[in-house]
Amino acid sequence: MSSTNRQWKLTAYPTGMPQATNWDLVECPIPKPGANELLVQALYWDVAPYMRGRISPKKNYATGVSIGDVMVSGAIGKVIHSNSPAFQTDEIVVTDMGFGWQDFAVLSPANIRRVDPTIAPLPCWLDFMGINGLTAYFGLVEAAVIKPGDTVVVSAATGSVGQLVGQIAKIAGCRTIAITSSEDKINWCRELGYDEGLNYRTEPDLAAALGRVCPDGIDVFFDNTSGPIHDAVLQNLAAHARITLCGTVSLADRFDEPDIGPRFLRQILVARARIQGFLVLDYQLRYPEAWQRLTHWYNAGLINQKYDIDEGGLTNLPSAFLRLLNGQKFGKQLVKALPLN
Repeated sequence: MSSTNRQWKLTAYPTGMPQATNWDLVECPIPKPGANELLVQALYWDVAPYMRGRISPKKNYATGVSIGDVMVSGAIGKVIHSNSPAFQTDEIVVTDMGFGWQDFAVLSPANIRRVDPTIAPLPCWLDFMGINGLTAYFGLVEAAVIKPGDTVVVSAATGSVGQLVGQIAKIAGCRTIAITSSEDKINWCRELGYDEGLNYRTEPDLAAALGRVCPDGIDVFFDNTSGPIHDAVLQNLAAHARITLCGTVSLADRFDEPDIGPRFLRQILVARARIQGFLVLDYQLRYPEAWQRLTHWYNAGLINQKYDIDEGGLTNLPSAFLRLLNGQKFGKQLVKALPLN
């Protein structure tokens, strides 16, 4: 086992789109676990849009990363040493947000879950068996209150959450429309069961295109992006439409600036629509319910996912994150650890 712990630490808050220079790679001693704690070595790191908000000094729903702190992230890892009776050495565990961009982390049992690879392969535990699955499930079932027959539009439809949203909506008997950034991604959405797909980069008038494929209006919009896609949807709302505002990744290059755009309050009023900000953390007491249903659907062959796994190890974490923010990844973004000497 390595004798040092490499860490990516935040050196400056981004102004505009983050750059690799916002982090420094440093080395420090491997931490030692205290009473009832575990030392865990990373196998896969999560790379997700929520991390953009954590490197802003602006008020957020959770504590951000301070200058000099290790960059936030979840990870799947192997227990190297355990001082807890609940976990044994060599077990595989997952933490949704508590690991960070580093080789090793000291974790408490309250912040980890045991990984069972007989249920699903390891990457799935940072996907539908993790926060992404919970987000898609509660964002649709609770926030959007989907019903059979709804027309459901999903932005960032090939992303970690978007893939799942479309499939859960189909399970619920909805008609699904994917919005994404390439023809290859649209083809993948069709393989997942999406009924229609739109490439926002090539559509000359996205609002008109949505009107074409949703002639009776949009009942549910699962918004992973905000920005111009959101504006296009608001021009095509069905009566009593529900909008789950889950992410704002389209604002990554102007995160701390006002979100300037058209105001469609009249359309919201006429449609009697509801826009709800959504955070999966509000449903923590019900996580087991969602995981049980997601596992059932996976075992029934109703859930399929594409992964974009960077196999370059810890040193590639900043570049993988920037690929995600620039829409260059295809599927759930992860980084796989390299063997340590």
